[in-house]
Amino acid sequence: SAGTTVRIILDIEGSLAIIVSACVVILYSLLGSLCCIHRFDPNGFHYPQPGKSCAFLCYHASFALVNFAIENIYYTATHQSYQYPWIGKIEKLYLGRWLDDYFYLVLGSIPWQTYFQRVLSAPASTGQAKLVSYVSGLGCFAMAIPSVLIGAIAASTGKTNSILPLVLHYLCPAHICTAGLGAIAAATMSSADSALLSAGSMFAHNTYRKILRKKATETEVLWSLRTSMLVFGVGAASLAFYSSSVYDLWFLSRVLVHTLLFPQLCCALFAPSTNTYSSSAGFLVGLLLRLLAGEPALSILPLICYPACSLVNRIYSQVFPFKTFTMLLTFGVILAVSYLAKVLFQRNLLPRRWDVC
Repeated sequence: SAGTTVRIILDIEGSLAIIVSACVVILYSLLGSLCCIHRFDPNGFHYPQPGKSCAFLCYHASFALVNFAIENIYYTATHQSYQYPWIGKIEKLYLGRWLDDYFYLVLGSIPWQTYFQRVLSAPASTGQAKLVSYVSGLGCFAMAIPSVLIGAIAASTGKTNSILPLVLHYLCPAHICTAGLGAIAAATMSSADSALLSAGSMFAHNTYRKILRKKATETEVLWSLRTSMLVFGVGAASLAFYSSSVYDLWFLSRVLVHTLLFPQLCCALFAPSTNTYSSSAGFLVGLLLRLLAGEPALSILPLICYPACSLVNRIYSQVFPFKTFTMLLTFGVILAVSYLAKVLFQRNLLPRRWDVC
C-alpha cells in the first residue's frame, strides 16, 4: 500500500503514513472538483499510469538483482535458503481454496465500477472499449512479472514482509528509490481517486437522487457526491487502522464484489427478467452467508464451518471453496426469487398494489 511504502522509505510512523495518504487522496479528489479524474480517465487509454509503474518496477528489479545481498533467484526458486523455495507448491488439502481464490480474483475483477467508468469514457467507439478490455488481460499478465521478480528478490534475502518498499529502500540506489516511490504514489492515486469517485457517484445518483431526494438539483447532487466521498475516504482510513494488513482489506473487497455483485451483473446482462425483489434478496443472502463464514481481516469468527474447516494458529481456516459456493447460491436466489415474485403478482396471489418495484 502507499501508506506502507511511505512509512518504510520516509521512516515515519505507520499511523501518520495512513493519515497523510488518506488526506492526499481525499483532497486531490475533492479540491480538484473531480476535473482531474474525468480528464485523466480517457487519457488513461493512451498513457496508462499502471504501465508506467510496471516499467519503473522492472527498472528497479534490475538494480536489485545485482545487489550483493541477493542470492541467485533461480536457485532459491527450487532450493531452500532463507525459507522454502519461493516458487511454492499446492498441497492437495488446499486445492479447493486455491481454486476458490482463483475464481474470485478473476471473476471479482469484472463488476468493478472503476472498470466500467473507464470503458464508458472511451474517446471513440464501442469497438475501442472492447479492444481495450481484451488487451488489458495481456496487460495484467505483463504487470505481474515485476511483482514476481521483486517477490523472488525479497524471498532470496530472507525478507518477505512489506516486500516492495523494502526492496526499493535497501536494495536500490537513492535516486531509483525516489522514482519508485513516485511511481507507486501515482499508481495508487489512479486507483484511489477512481474508487472514491465510483462510491460517491453511486451514492449520489442511485441513492440520494433516486430515493432520498427525487427532486434534487444538480448542485445538491454535487454536494452529496463530495460529502459521500469524504465519508467513504474517512471510513477507508479507519479500516486501515483497524486491520493489520491493507492487502487483506483489498482482497476482502474483491471477495465481496465476487460474491455479491458478480451474480447481479450476470443477471442484468443475461437474465433481464430478474427484478428488484430478487436482487435485494440475493444481496442480503450473499452478504449474510459471507459474514457467517468469518473474516480474519476483521476478526470475525465463523459461525458456519464448512467441510475441512480447521483452527490454525488461533485462526479458523476454511479449506472448502465457500466464496464460490456463496456466489453460486446468490445467483440461484436471484433467479428463484425473481420467478417467485413474477408468479405471485401475475397470478394475483398477491395484490397488484403491493408491487412497488
